[in-house]
Amino acid sequence: MQTAPGKVILFGEHAVVYGRPAIAAPVTQVRATAVISPNPQAGIRLQAPDLNTDIMLTEANPEDPLAAAVLQFQQAAARPLPDFILTVTSSIPIASGLGSGAAITAAIIRALAHYTGLRHLASNERVSALTYEVEKIHHGTPSGIDNTVVSFEQLVYFVRQQPQNRIETFPVGRPLHLLVADTGIRSSTKAVVMDVRQQWQENPTRFEALFDGCGQIARTARTAIETGDWETIGRLMNENHALLQEMTVSSPELDRLVTAAREAGALGAKLSGAGRGGNMIALVTPETKTAVSHALHQAGAQNVLTSTIQN
Repeated sequence: MQTAPGKVILFGEHAVVYGRPAIAAPVTQVRATAVISPNPQAGIRLQAPDLNTDIMLTEANPEDPLAAAVLQFQQAAARPLPDFILTVTSSIPIASGLGSGAAITAAIIRALAHYTGLRHLASNERVSALTYEVEKIHHGTPSGIDNTVVSFEQLVYFVRQQPQNRIETFPVGRPLHLLVADTGIRSSTKAVVMDVRQQWQENPTRFEALFDGCGQIARTARTAIETGDWETIGRLMNENHALLQEMTVSSPELDRLVTAAREAGALGAKLSGAGRGGNMIALVTPETKTAVSHALHQAGAQNVLTSTIQN
């Protein structure tokens, strides 16, 4: 059995696709799990009880999330795989910005590496790289941040660049207490990313300025996180949300939750992920956590997770 966590983007979503830095963190309270067992019958069987999926690999669409992960691993293994049953479960909400797809893929690839004895494919670097290839099928032009965070399970400072992405893990000066609230509205990362790209192509000067603003916020936020400056982190979250609103990736539901969190005492709040649904995050203290969580529920949050980011 192998698992991978959910993730939240703390700073820099969308701008990260255009070479600006972003910061993301694992959400270990929710996880995807992959279990592989011998198949007494011929072939590879894919099971996802949560999705009512039970199909043979040979009959699956190659772009099916489970099939794509197995096929990607098989290509990397460069040899036929044995017969087995793959069972995937996940407590990560789907299509809500928590990286469910990347986590499922990473868990599958790590489980396959251990099951087949190909341990060199179980390293964080290889799991991340293979997960990224599967992410491209689902998201078109993914930033690379989801696969990185769920594979390394650490706070990550990420810059997409050639010839190699800049990936740095870094320490937290003081634990960060986050609430992750779900609007209950499913959102397609691929569709939102493509829409932002279209807007950027139509108005490059304006969107480059927005991306620059997000990049500067992420750089400043890294220092604030490393020094444990909660007040600055909260202020930067608010500023980042305002830029995302200008990119048109927020929504009335997200804005309502962000406002409710701030009014209830959160140090800062913003959408997290692609936007137009999915999740928002709020930075709280141990003292304000309960009040802010209550306010988020009152404002329509379908679910509120508590996440503590620490070394």
